[in-house]
Amino acid sequence: MAEVRITGLHKRYGAFHAVKGIDLDVPDGEFTVLVGPSGCGKSTLLRTIAGLEEASDGTIEIGGEVVNDFRPRDRDVAMVFQDYALYPHMSVGNNIGFGLKARGMPKPEIAARVGEAARMLGIEPLLDRLPRHLSGGQRQRVAIGRAIVRNPRIFLFDEPLSNLDAQLRDEMRGEIKRLHHTIATTMIYVTHDQIEAMTLADRIVLMRDGLIEQQGAPLELFERPANTFVAGFLGSPRMSFINGRLARSAEGYVVRIGDLAMPVPAGRTLDGASDGQEILLGLRPEHLTRSQGDAPPPGCVRHEVQIELLQPTGSRSYATFRLAGEPVIAELQAHDVSRPGEHVPIDINMQRASIFDRRSERAL
Repeated sequence: MAEVRITGLHKRYGAFHAVKGIDLDVPDGEFTVLVGPSGCGKSTLLRTIAGLEEASDGTIEIGGEVVNDFRPRDRDVAMVFQDYALYPHMSVGNNIGFGLKARGMPKPEIAARVGEAARMLGIEPLLDRLPRHLSGGQRQRVAIGRAIVRNPRIFLFDEPLSNLDAQLRDEMRGEIKRLHHTIATTMIYVTHDQIEAMTLADRIVLMRDGLIEQQGAPLELFERPANTFVAGFLGSPRMSFINGRLARSAEGYVVRIGDLAMPVPAGRTLDGASDGQEILLGLRPEHLTRSQGDAPPPGCVRHEVQIELLQPTGSRSYATFRLAGEPVIAELQAHDVSRPGEHVPIDINMQRASIFDRRSERAL
């Protein structure tokens, strides 16, 4: 059993309160990603789980056992760092097996474990090389191999891909995900990159200012964000927010933005909504499409806009226009718009749009 239970966890550095009463359960075998902007407390939380930082208050349980007073080496966790932390004078094989040697494991068993980790990560031809002869991606595989051979109860990753270029990050994300499917061990992974979080996680824990803003499956946070911070953090390009007001009609609520009235689709509930309430309408680029046919699809509102900026990406283009004077980004097909300045009809998908109370920034 390798579940992790964190209860009422605080971490203070003098007057600075880095982690503010975190409660978090990570089930056995789950891949949990802690994500958030720099300084939100995610790495501090990870280091406290590892025992590299001492909790100021609260408890950390691993496998049902409180480990607050355990040394890092006694918590049976393996940590992979951003900077690889390899011994430069040792071969790849010796780097991977160093921790086992330090624990007095017999040489044949060390060799077997190192060989198995190397096969799993595709680095068998590199075992006799020194770290300085490896690429960044190869070094990170060695660092992961060093963690694998320990057969720990929990893997902890602290932004392990941030030093790699974009293509290598893509490759290593796939390697880490395949690794989790293979060994099915509990993994807690820290990143500030929302793409990494979305692609790797069974569950995302999104943090801000030492607190958890929302946690859940990646698509749950993406499609049903609890507040504007969550909505704006996840997604690239980010969600557009437009000031508006709710008005009650005989059929239900209508979102009014300037002269534009957009009915909220029937059957969609708005918890805590009231007539005249000031709101923020949240639209992701994929919620806006170039109009086709004589009428908009169900749940959509049609509106003609003038494109101000066009950013082609290949098969798609990001087009910026304005609603009630505020910039909005739409994800369109490559040939939907030919140039800036063009007037085009856009269908706004109100079924998928998010609506937030403007004052509290909480979702309705």
